[in-house]
Amino acid sequence: MVKSIRKRDGSVQGFDKEKIVLAILGALEETGSGGRDKAEEVASKVAAALEASGKEEASVEEVQDVVEQTLIRTGLEKVARAYIVYREQHAEARRTKQLLGVRDDLKLSINAVRVLERRYLKKDEAGNVVETPKEMFRRVAAAVAAPDAEYGTEEHAYEEFHKIMTDVEFLPNSPTLMNAGTPMGQLSACFVIPVGDSIVEIFDALKDMAIIHQSGGGTGFSFSRLRPAHDVVRSTGGIASGPVSFTRIFDAATEVIKQGGRRRGANMGILRADHPDILDFINSKSGTALQNFNISVAVTDTFLEALANGGKYDLMNPRTGKPTGQLHAADVFNLIASNAWQTGDPGLVFIDEINRGNPTPAAGKFEATNPCGEQPLLPYESCNLGSINVAKFVGATDFEWPRLGTAVDIAVHFLDNVIDACKFPLPQIEEITHRNRKIGLGVMGFADALIALGIPYGSDEALTRGEKLMKFVYERAKAASAHLARKRGSFPNFPQSVWPARHFDAMRNATVTTVAPTGTISIIAGCSSGIEPIFAVSYFRTVMDRTLLLEENPRFREVAEKRGFYSRDLLGEIAATGSAKNVAGIPDDVKRIFVTAFDIAPEWHVRMQAAFQKHVDNAVSKTVNLPQSASVGDVRDVYKLAIDLKLKGITVYRYGSRASQPLTFVSEQSPRRSDTIFDSEYTGNCRTCSV
Repeated sequence: MVKSIRKRDGSVQGFDKEKIVLAILGALEETGSGGRDKAEEVASKVAAALEASGKEEASVEEVQDVVEQTLIRTGLEKVARAYIVYREQHAEARRTKQLLGVRDDLKLSINAVRVLERRYLKKDEAGNVVETPKEMFRRVAAAVAAPDAEYGTEEHAYEEFHKIMTDVEFLPNSPTLMNAGTPMGQLSACFVIPVGDSIVEIFDALKDMAIIHQSGGGTGFSFSRLRPAHDVVRSTGGIASGPVSFTRIFDAATEVIKQGGRRRGANMGILRADHPDILDFINSKSGTALQNFNISVAVTDTFLEALANGGKYDLMNPRTGKPTGQLHAADVFNLIASNAWQTGDPGLVFIDEINRGNPTPAAGKFEATNPCGEQPLLPYESCNLGSINVAKFVGATDFEWPRLGTAVDIAVHFLDNVIDACKFPLPQIEEITHRNRKIGLGVMGFADALIALGIPYGSDEALTRGEKLMKFVYERAKAASAHLARKRGSFPNFPQSVWPARHFDAMRNATVTTVAPTGTISIIAGCSSGIEPIFAVSYFRTVMDRTLLLEENPRFREVAEKRGFYSRDLLGEIAATGSAKNVAGIPDDVKRIFVTAFDIAPEWHVRMQAAFQKHVDNAVSKTVNLPQSASVGDVRDVYKLAIDLKLKGITVYRYGSRASQPLTFVSEQSPRRSDTIFDSEYTGNCRTCSV
């Protein structure tokens, strides 16, 4: 009898009848032809046929051939056809991966393999991929575990780091995956570079940006120190061109660099609401300008007070520190909302609220954030991020808290090691990063977890579960950081930080939690991005030859097959809008759970961000997705709610408001539009963001 199965990669594993049962069950459920009892009956016949062959070892293809023949002989021709389609789909996936030159030893999705091939897996001088996904994780685990030797051996660090990544329960930010164990060695994603008010300082910042982008990092800038346009330049007797003109120079340089061809450049440009050039800045992204920048207005308490009272506020010349005029806060606020409605920019950064949360005020004030706004940083400071795939920790009715806690402990250890393993691009960055040792542990797969728990995203129950989840992660991460500090020492700025007054005797890291957008790493993990809702239940994806492939949310397929309403035609109908909301034949309770970003009222987006922010000591990246029909008033309402809930920042994106956007649906009227892209590092967030 057959005792072992030879897989396509040449490896051999023991014969497992249950795998045959599950494959047949899928075809039976798709065609409505039976359930598990029937699947087990057919699988027994398959096992008998294999035994009759007299072989002790069979290939995967041989087993699949026997399954097809058995289904036909049993009179299940319709099921056999469904099984054949299943085989063809998996064969096509394997061929696509082979064309990419990747040996997928972790059975990842095609999208994950494409992303890994483009940006992460090591290549030889000819551009050929020379490592597998599992080997990539070995490389990263070894490099990140190495600093343990400085503090005394951590016997199981390498094994823990490798396992948590290969199980896609936790992934670090992109530069760590790309550069760990390589000569580049730059492992952090987030940087803030100061921009001073002189030509030398401006172009020093431009040079610093280029170096950081080349290493895979993203940069944030405040241009608020620059004197306004038409102000005097005493050294030349000329007039200043203003911050907006210099922002364009940074944007052009980013376009040229393209981060070495591995990651596109990402920047955040910030200008204070009281800068004299604020109106020009708000309008600066109209048309196709500043494609490599997100922009945000740094909103002050003074501005918000004037807005609440219907009054004016002063504009301040940063060169002189004196008022130059006044604006009606409501007029500025309306202009911000109008531009955000048109282009997705600017967002708002509540700069005084951010500084109230500054854990190291003696070390400086926050002026800017990283490109997606989730990481406020001091000038020259950096931070490395990582996210736990919480969908992997769902139990029958709740999260599996003990397992999740262990993952948090490992992740904090991992991220703290990254600081020591990192080769920083500039000495100023290395110095302040080591003095504060900030890390940003967040979550991804939250929407998937809610679906698994049967909780609608736009509900009070979802808010409660989200807040409980982040509170657990935050408290466990703080405890893990304190534990490391007692063994390794607190971050150098600890005595002057806020933590001793909050009764912490030790803390390894000035901050521990951040919620990032998790663009590419959520694709690798095969989960929903950050804390965003799912973008679509079903959609079309373009592959290399511009062919459209119908994709689906795997959890939706699982439910649909079990409930007996699954079909490819149904998926095609859903793909027209991405939503199941108005599609006939789907039970109401399923529609209620599988809600997409555009099914959810904007208020729930904002409230979800606020629920997580309560237990995040950095900030939260969250896009409030609006339908194409949304009004400027809807944008204003979102921003007002963010003010009321005391968020650190807020971003909106109205579907279709940019000529080119990374995530698009295919309408029934134009089912083969060539601009329909789902092969992107930007999931759930249509601004220039990735991690």
